[in-house]
Amino acid sequence: MNHALQKFVFIGALLLSHLGYAQSTEQLSTLITNAKIFDGESDGLKQDLDVLIVGDKIASIAANIAPTANTRVIDAAGRTLTPGFIGMHEHIIGQMPLRDFFFQDTRFAAYVATQTAETYLMNGFTTIRDVAGNTFSLKLAIDRDIVVGPRIYPSGPMISQTAGHSDHRHASDGTVFMGDHSWDPMIRNGDMMVVDGVPEVLKGVRENLRQGASQIKIAVGGGTGSVADPLEVIEFTEEEIRAAVSAAEDYGTYVLAHVYNNDGIRRAIDNGVMSVEHANLIDESTLRHMKDKGVWLSPQVITYTVIPNGYTEGQAEKHRKAYAGLAQLFSLAKKIDYQNIVFGSDIITDPATLASINREFVYRNEWFSPYEILRQATSSGGKLLALSGHKNPYPAPLGVIKEGAYADLLLINGSPLEDISILTNAADNLALIMKGGTIYKNQITQ
Repeated sequence: MNHALQKFVFIGALLLSHLGYAQSTEQLSTLITNAKIFDGESDGLKQDLDVLIVGDKIASIAANIAPTANTRVIDAAGRTLTPGFIGMHEHIIGQMPLRDFFFQDTRFAAYVATQTAETYLMNGFTTIRDVAGNTFSLKLAIDRDIVVGPRIYPSGPMISQTAGHSDHRHASDGTVFMGDHSWDPMIRNGDMMVVDGVPEVLKGVRENLRQGASQIKIAVGGGTGSVADPLEVIEFTEEEIRAAVSAAEDYGTYVLAHVYNNDGIRRAIDNGVMSVEHANLIDESTLRHMKDKGVWLSPQVITYTVIPNGYTEGQAEKHRKAYAGLAQLFSLAKKIDYQNIVFGSDIITDPATLASINREFVYRNEWFSPYEILRQATSSGGKLLALSGHKNPYPAPLGVIKEGAYADLLLINGSPLEDISILTNAADNLALIMKGGTIYKNQITQ
């Protein structure tokens, strides 16, 4: 084809497109019939309703929807239809042995992360909030369908003070202010950030927002994985926390805080933090204070059931102490009817445990009903994600089955609302996984 003819064909195609004569004037749609629907919010199941998906969203929920010629019909045959799960405290970068996390390069970490992303999706997690890590490029690759994985709400590197939860230096690593800038690889690679004082906090928050963070994570107390800070310490001054919150709010989003102890939790929420991560050592008065403030609680169980390889005895003891506090945390939450609870795992450097991430559903069943747990893992997570406001990368509703919401859907063999343990066998019992109208797994024969 000569140049003049190529140009003619190209211009003609543009004109036909503008006149409405594109290859198809009707989007491919999917119709799901004969499902028992848990919509993410209700206490019961909806039946005798069809769900029509057009593009990446749910277009209609009604009885006896008539398919068109371009409609793919999926007969659920009585299976349970739920929203895709939302993991609200995840670490999609770093799911590898600790020695690799510290000694391999960033490209190796990225290759591993592509496998991790698929693991999340194949366990039913269509959305995650990543709470510490350089996940911006991975998110872009998933959004562009280069990598298979969940939607990512990135926080960017977790921000802490010197000797805080982001500071993983040992005594032999030198002293930064004396001129030895031997930060650990997590800081050098943009997975963690250490700042001190209001100006540095402001710069750190704004840098994360510049790179595309949808929300900001700070550490306001000690952690089990860091070596210099007991769980009981408070990190960041009131002024530093307010600075982080103010900078995030200027962009229309919010701050979440890693913290276990009462004093740290109170300092965080009294200075504007909207999501408390962990809170294992909380008492009743502080939990009631959180409830009064409308703050979200983001706890985890599965991560505390395993002592990570490479932990020192001091780290392991902190890990055991955190695990011991969970029974009181959840018992208090039930006692005071705490509704703002989301679902998450906090698994890091442990691909084997991540592969069994859905055990978190069973662990929570000791304190919560299956309906409560599934709400935590769907609509509650969607509500908290929506607090990212102007920085929300996915502005349609998530975690619910309703018209206009993203078509992130699961068809489950059996009823997790009667036996939530069936979710631990995702390979056999998640019959269909859809994210944004695209089917990534389909075991239903028609």
